[in-house]
Amino acid sequence: MNGRVLIVAGSDSGGGAGIQADIKTVSALNGYAATAITALTAQNTLGVFGVHEVPPAFVLQQMELVLSDIGADCIKTGMLASVAIIAAVAEGLERFAPAVPLVVDPVMVAKGGAALLAADASRALIELLIRRATVITPNLPEAEVLLGRAIPGRAAMEQAAGDLLALGATAVLLKGGHLDGDTVADVLVGAGEIRVFESPRIASRSTHGTGCTLASAVACGLAQGMGLGDAVARARAYVREAIRTAPGLGHGHGPLNHMHTVGTFAVPLPQAGEGGA
Repeated sequence: MNGRVLIVAGSDSGGGAGIQADIKTVSALNGYAATAITALTAQNTLGVFGVHEVPPAFVLQQMELVLSDIGADCIKTGMLASVAIIAAVAEGLERFAPAVPLVVDPVMVAKGGAALLAADASRALIELLIRRATVITPNLPEAEVLLGRAIPGRAAMEQAAGDLLALGATAVLLKGGHLDGDTVADVLVGAGEIRVFESPRIASRSTHGTGCTLASAVACGLAQGMGLGDAVARARAYVREAIRTAPGLGHGHGPLNHMHTVGTFAVPLPQAGEGGA
């Protein structure tokens, strides 16, 4: 087992997204997952029915105790819920992990439409976390909130990714799964390069937690010493197979098969032109 990942995110009682998906993903990719839980949610495949925020000081305490003892090779943030929690996480990073790579998944809205980030928190997310991130992984609706404008289609994605990069992160992975079409394209921008990952869309209602899963898989790759491009390629391949082999649970947006790698402890890198979700 290699690669320590501290995941700072909310809990999903249904097990398909959030901390539960993050732990399963990192474990399936042979990393070590530790957590600092920011919120408890009451949810299933049909939606989010309740949210209970963890006190910011307790979020900070969780981070301090993990980082001062176990340490981390990468930190991933997911649902942060409020400005106060974002500030606590930023303090924890500054005090206990200033040089550790950071993957920021700017979780704002659940699959079923429930808000997972306070309306006034986007600016705090940009100023306190995105500006120090190694990579951010927004989907198109999240990118539209961060940029304050619509991203109408595939042709606008590269420009949008570049504008997101200008917010301060070292790299941006802009996910295009919300667009219609038979092909899913994600755009990775950073270090003066643009790389587009494409893959055929899998027709499935089992897509709950794909964003959490992808970001945690990327974080695990970085923790294991992979370059960002290879970490993204492996993460997309992992998510794609997790969708393809999903167990079909629940009556709404069902969970993925996070443990499809068990017994192999490896996900082969896709060939050029292939990829994940």
